[in-house]
Amino acid sequence: MLGIASKAVKRIIIEGVTENGRKFRPSDWAERMSGALSTFGRDHRIQYSPLLQPLTVNGIKCVSVDPHLKDTYPEMFAYIMRWVDMNHLKITEVDNDEPAKQQAAG
Repeated sequence: MLGIASKAVKRIIIEGVTENGRKFRPSDWAERMSGALSTFGRDHRIQYSPLLQPLTVNGIKCVSVDPHLKDTYPEMFAYIMRWVDMNHLKITEVDNDEPAKQQAAG
């Protein structure tokens, strides 16, 4: 599990690729995970929380996790990190100084 102690980390990217390079299934896993904190707006469209959002990076489905999730919803954060470990998914820590080559999913 990640040691999220550094204040420089602005988000955690969970990649939809396993440590051995296999694409993670089902294909909508990122939207399902992010849906845990989503709401529906007045326009009846899903609105993802800034704490947990699906996105695509270089054609790979990912989830962006704000480290504040650990303080706001500690049980959810722990569950997600255990799930990532059990499924052997890749994780990257990204700070705001890195250029973002990401697109919001959906």
